[in-house]
Amino acid sequence: MLVLSRCRDQSIMIGEEVEVTIVCIRGDRVRLGITAPKRIPVHRREVYNAIHDKAGNGNRKDSSGSFKGRNQCKNKGENNEDQC
Repeated sequence: MLVLSRCRDQSIMIGEEVEVTIVCIRGDRVRLGITAPKRIPVHRREVYNAIHDKAGNGNRKDSSGSFKGRNQCKNKGENNEDQC
């Protein structure tokens, strides 16, 4: 896994056509903007897993028995849809 440090309003390129921009940083949450051609599907991990599970690819669980991609950002009393 490649790990990069970026600041707000900075981007990374994936290949020639996909750009990921840091839109907002608030506490331990980061908002990303993704620019990609329509032919390239872009999904959150939990949505991707659900799509593939419906297609009969089985459940994707990690070694702890938790579903990978489950939203780990939820904190007690925190609205998960905070705006930056």
